[in-house]
Amino acid sequence: MSILIDGTKKVLVQGITGREGGNRTRLMMEYGTRVTAGCTPGKGGREVLGVPVFDTVEEAVETRGEIDISVIFVPAPLVKNAALEAIEAGIRLLVLIPDRVPIYDVLEISEKAKEHGASFIGPNTLGLLSPGKATLGMIGGRAESARQWFEPGPVGVTSRSGGMTASVAYYLCRSGIGLSSIVHVGGDAVVGLPHPEIVRLFEQDPETKAIVMFGEIGTSQEETVADMIESGEVTKPLIAYIGGRQAKKGTRFSHAGAIIEGESGTWEGKVERLRNAGARVVEDFSEIPRVTLKVLREIKTL
Repeated sequence: MSILIDGTKKVLVQGITGREGGNRTRLMMEYGTRVTAGCTPGKGGREVLGVPVFDTVEEAVETRGEIDISVIFVPAPLVKNAALEAIEAGIRLLVLIPDRVPIYDVLEISEKAKEHGASFIGPNTLGLLSPGKATLGMIGGRAESARQWFEPGPVGVTSRSGGMTASVAYYLCRSGIGLSSIVHVGGDAVVGLPHPEIVRLFEQDPETKAIVMFGEIGTSQEETVADMIESGEVTKPLIAYIGGRQAKKGTRFSHAGAIIEGESGTWEGKVERLRNAGARVVEDFSEIPRVTLKVLREIKTL
């Protein structure tokens, strides 16, 4: 199985007529994603790669039928309106690609999503990919490379870093470890589905046997995952790496959400909490495949 995306889900691309939206639509379609509509206000009636474009999300849904997911490629100041429009049209999963989306806009999107039973990945995300099935966003860059790099299997990957999402997945696959789904939760301080929510989905997925988590300093996502392990909510083996070991207080580590404030969100605190909870924490990135292989053999998955 996979989480959040597979080849059956119907996908809308908001901002499909832009350069980024068009290029990433090509990637998604060539990989197997079922892109059924696009939306750009004022450009309805066109086609992009054979995909019909509509002026509004509501019009796209009325014409093309129920749509499961919207991937949003619009400038950051326009993300809030695009997301609210999709939620109000009945779409239940959004992928917010842009970075620098104002935090108050994200909070408003979050409130609207809760009201309508929707959820979202990002903002500031590369998206997600289920090997051999479908992809949302831009993981892999091109469909050909994504097929070569990522293979189906029993390990779920969740990451707070876009570049490291692909790197973790790539090196696991080069070590003979296939993947169920790959998720970049987003690099901002506030995101729709953070590590704990993705880990919960992997826990519920019968084909995911182990979870690899690339964490970072800042926020409390990794500590919450540790709480979930201790409470028994997460029972599958979890292998974790935490980036930002050398970062000083008040220093941002690559992303808006990776910043130590006071005594919270430190590298030491995250590593200690996860280890005490029973996660396998590696301090050298190159050790992730080896430790993951060891864990899979211990649970007799390989």
